[in-house]
Amino acid sequence: MIASTSYLRRVLAADAVASGATGLLLAFGGDLLRGLTGLQAEFNRPAGFFLIAYAAAVAWVASRALVHGGFVWAIIGINLVWSAESIVMLVTGFLQPTALGYAFVVAQAVVVAAFAQLEFMGLRRSERVAG
Repeated sequence: MIASTSYLRRVLAADAVASGATGLLLAFGGDLLRGLTGLQAEFNRPAGFFLIAYAAAVAWVASRALVHGGFVWAIIGINLVWSAESIVMLVTGFLQPTALGYAFVVAQAVVVAAFAQLEFMGLRRSERVAG
């Protein structure tokens, strides 16, 4: 168990808000996004619903003063995989977005990687406790 610092809880809360907002946009704005970004609604909806559930889990972890460090490591790992996978889908041609869509995918990959780094820093600052 770790005693989460207020820094870690704030970073996790920001991750939850950003993930939830992106999830809502992808899940329920897929048709609008397709026209602007070239990203298929069939791809956006499942990703959006995943992000909504993920945001709820991250918000729960953010709300805890004491939490198992494994939860935070899982969040960091998911963020790193999401970020890398986003870039891989562009490089391999799996996604064929418009210029705006390309910028959207790259920007969210960078933001998600930054959250992983900030969460890692917060985890390192948190104190381990018996439990």
